[in-house]
Amino acid sequence: MSSEQNILIVRLGAMGDVVHSLPVAAALRQAYPSAHIGWAIEERWAELLAARSDLTAPTASASAKRPLVDAVHVVNMKSWLASPFSSAGWRQRKKMKSAMREQEYGVAIDIQGALKSVWVARASQAKTLVGFATPREPLAKSFYKQKFEMRGTHVVEQGVNLVQDLSGQSSLRTEFRLPCDPEAEAWREAELRKRGIGGYVVITPGAGWGAKRWPAERYAEMARQLGEWGLQSIVNSGPGEEHLAQTVMESSGGAAQALTCSIGQLIALTRKARLFVGGDTGPVHLAAAMGVNVVAIYGPTNPARNGPYGSKSIVLRSPESKTSHARHTDPEDGLLKISAQDAIDAAKSMLREPTSDKPGACG
Repeated sequence: MSSEQNILIVRLGAMGDVVHSLPVAAALRQAYPSAHIGWAIEERWAELLAARSDLTAPTASASAKRPLVDAVHVVNMKSWLASPFSSAGWRQRKKMKSAMREQEYGVAIDIQGALKSVWVARASQAKTLVGFATPREPLAKSFYKQKFEMRGTHVVEQGVNLVQDLSGQSSLRTEFRLPCDPEAEAWREAELRKRGIGGYVVITPGAGWGAKRWPAERYAEMARQLGEWGLQSIVNSGPGEEHLAQTVMESSGGAAQALTCSIGQLIALTRKARLFVGGDTGPVHLAAAMGVNVVAIYGPTNPARNGPYGSKSIVLRSPESKTSHARHTDPEDGLLKISAQDAIDAAKSMLREPTSDKPGACG
């Protein structure tokens, strides 16, 4: 592959998957320093790549607000599929295609391995589509001009190894870089002052589906005991999970405060956290990528493949848990074997360690 070719990454979502794909962009930047690198992503996750004020800025070189890519191409696949004949959707698709084609991408790398991500990659009119030989949706590989074996246990390693195989460079570093948004940083400082919060832990009780959700009442007990250590717990929740945050707050005896925020604000909030606690969910992976110590509580998913990557972490998982992606609504039986005290002990052991400069620190 020529070093002058422009490169498009296609990883539409979700949060944890995008975070775990950030090292792909960093590795491409190392391997092809003169290439223009773009990324096609669902609009709701775009702040993982660029500060909100920078998302609609004209294409430019990477900066602190957009540290990994030169261009962000916003996709609204969910709404497009829901209303395929909508005139607004048609205009959005036309705008996206035009913006991608203006960059004359020579290579599109489909990290997602799904037919919808293949459609976006093909819409860019990149000359070469690249992907894994064993994508998530097998039919996707029939569209790839170059296929690479999935090497490595963790998904982060698999992505970086793909870039190594593509470039022929075997010494690429695994790096995470998140945007620095001055507006979000200012929001965090104002919010902490208003709430009277000094040192704090972030708890995120939600997860993609019920089988991965540790009981909110156990997070509340964690918050209560951490409060005795002088640490306030900030409970973050995503759309549709507000009731979980409310339960943690109400059951914590005043040791936890619920806080909803944008992704850019969550990045800023996470930067200053003493510890981040949650299950197999995007915000936990975000915290680990930023170098924030993590206590992760796992059940039916495999932390060796999808665990926190990038910081010190303690992953709690019962031997009774079995890897399954069945989307049951109730917590998995093995997950329930992990007690609140198990997680509290893990959190306290992490908090006893001396703090150090975080790789993801803003600026």
